[in-house]
Amino acid sequence: MRVKKRDNLWLCAVYSRSGGSRFVGATFDISVHDELLGNFVNLASLLETYGDHWILALGGAVIGLLFGFSAQRSKFCARAAVIECCEGQWRQRFAGWMLAFAVAMLMVQFAMLLGFLKPESARHLGAQGSISGAVLGGLMFGVGMIMTRGCASRLIILSGNGNLRALLSGLVFAVTVQATISGALAPVRQYMASWWLVDGGPQRNMLNALGTSSWMGLAIGLLFLGIAVWRFRAAAGGPKPLVLGNVFVGVAIALGWFFTQWIASASFEPIPLQSLSFSSSSAEWLTRVLYTDTAPRFGFDAGLLPSVFVGSFIAAFLFGEFKFEGFQTENKLGHYLTGAVLMGFGAVLAGGCTVGAGMSGGVVFSNTAWLTLLSIMAGAALTYRFLKSIGAPT
Repeated sequence: MRVKKRDNLWLCAVYSRSGGSRFVGATFDISVHDELLGNFVNLASLLETYGDHWILALGGAVIGLLFGFSAQRSKFCARAAVIECCEGQWRQRFAGWMLAFAVAMLMVQFAMLLGFLKPESARHLGAQGSISGAVLGGLMFGVGMIMTRGCASRLIILSGNGNLRALLSGLVFAVTVQATISGALAPVRQYMASWWLVDGGPQRNMLNALGTSSWMGLAIGLLFLGIAVWRFRAAAGGPKPLVLGNVFVGVAIALGWFFTQWIASASFEPIPLQSLSFSSSSAEWLTRVLYTDTAPRFGFDAGLLPSVFVGSFIAAFLFGEFKFEGFQTENKLGHYLTGAVLMGFGAVLAGGCTVGAGMSGGVVFSNTAWLTLLSIMAGAALTYRFLKSIGAPT
């Protein structure tokens, strides 16, 4: 491919192996500095040389390593944050989760304000959503999160630490996700999601619906950051790995959006804008392992999931925290596996997990993502209180 500049217009043509040329692109005007235009040209050449899907997979792997390592060191866990709230403590685990969410929100909203990030076409905003799916799926995911002692991302982190309970629960979660997407559970999921649908478009962005802009998103992000700092101070601060780890968890979520936007801006193929998500990637890897010939080609999700596992393993190994751990005597196998099934079905029905919908979708203010997040927290809180009241393992 050749990309040439002529009076601020960039012309794209693809040259065949025989030496002839064929014009395939239209002229387009990019009003940015020449240095950025040069980076655009270099990226376009890189994508043509190695393929969009491999570059996406590589980027997903790098971001996944950052997330896995940081989440392991910071003990990042939505379930632990909910439990602290139920106990009236609101301490380091709650503050850490809020810190990660605030960092991701501030970075994403600032990028949107500058015009670098345009997530309108992302599934969180551009595709049709389901209010009923977000609420019911979120509640089910919250119930399962308490029963399995971790959300989808936390199960991967714990598996990297040698936790065999989390590994088995994660496998059941992946099977359930695949069954809910296109298997035996798909008709049930489609029926429940159809109860209350919302069209995709600008109205799915809560800031647009309220008549505000990314300035309001930045204000909300600063508010969450202030809450996180306040709770850290109330808990007599926190160790540096806890604070810095949660900061980089938030950075990883923002980088997912930035990276896919960067690739989409230079690719001639339609590239979905997205950030971290662990339900769809779990199902994708299950398909890849079982049906190699029919597995989807590599992309962002394919690079993300295994590298999160590796990043967690590296952190656990380096800091002496890796150890094999099975089911404890007081915890029943069926308790965890039931929770994994509920999480898997709920994640697909709701459009994602605590990270994929709640955080990745929440930072772009998708209405269904926020409903999912609040429903997950409500379902988890109610389940924790109920199980605690009857003396069941939590």
